[in-house]
Amino acid sequence: MPTSPKFSAITALDGLLDDLGVSEARRRQLHMVRGELQRALDRDALPVAARRSLQRLLEKESIDPYVRLAESGALRHRRIEGGYPATSPPTNEIRCRCIDLLREALGLPPLHLGGGEVQLQPVPEAATLSALYRQLDQYLGGEMSAAQTRLTAVLALELDTAARSGELVSLRTTHLTEENTAVLIRRRPQHGVGDDQGEGEWIETSALTRAALDRWRPIRKDLVERAHGTSKLWVSLWMNHDGLLDAEGGTVIRPAGMPLEENGLITSYRVGRLRYEGLRTLLPLKLDRLRRAVDAERQRTAL
Repeated sequence: MPTSPKFSAITALDGLLDDLGVSEARRRQLHMVRGELQRALDRDALPVAARRSLQRLLEKESIDPYVRLAESGALRHRRIEGGYPATSPPTNEIRCRCIDLLREALGLPPLHLGGGEVQLQPVPEAATLSALYRQLDQYLGGEMSAAQTRLTAVLALELDTAARSGELVSLRTTHLTEENTAVLIRRRPQHGVGDDQGEGEWIETSALTRAALDRWRPIRKDLVERAHGTSKLWVSLWMNHDGLLDAEGGTVIRPAGMPLEENGLITSYRVGRLRYEGLRTLLPLKLDRLRRAVDAERQRTAL
């Protein structure tokens, strides 16, 4: 947790969050709200009863002043360019969705505080997706670095499956059939209810994906053997650290070949979009926008 709780309501909230089955992205958003609520209590900005009861903390009498304070930026955990600017409309909408999710988990009706759905950014059209396929196929015809090989395989799988980043990083080699002809995707929707623990969906892979995985898997195998093994499909390419400081202020070094985290996958997408010829004009800024474009095209062609 970001801070140690000193209020009974926050302790109860921590327990609720631990038991809540949501995606990693939603969990990060919920923990943002958790931190803001504790900082609001620290400032004595909410009713006294909200300190002792999670239900009172999530009642409208507490949520209204919390939301006003949070939207002003006063509950940020760190300064932005020397100050505490107001939070963005998408963040405000996410905050309201999280509040309703917490209230629902506690058996309370939603407040519907948000101003409506966040306006989604435009996604690539079908012609752009076709051009991306051709560009990736062109990469496979030449020499590629390990990083470009991995990204090519990730993008090829994305074009086949419309998987979320969390679904991609959870893939294991056991989720592929022999000769990479199909992949098992366990959906983990943003709102938290999916078949992550269920059977999932087997999706036939394209010739592009099979070729890309054929290039990636020998590289992966060599990296994993040096790192003492993992069944995760996507692994790191370079030595790094876990970001946690020990008692002496040092960090634990992670060798190459360790499971790639979701942030690492997203970073490789952003870097590759700028680094490799042709991708800047074909890939949107965010992987999720590519996913939505692929999903829309899959639904269109299924009609």
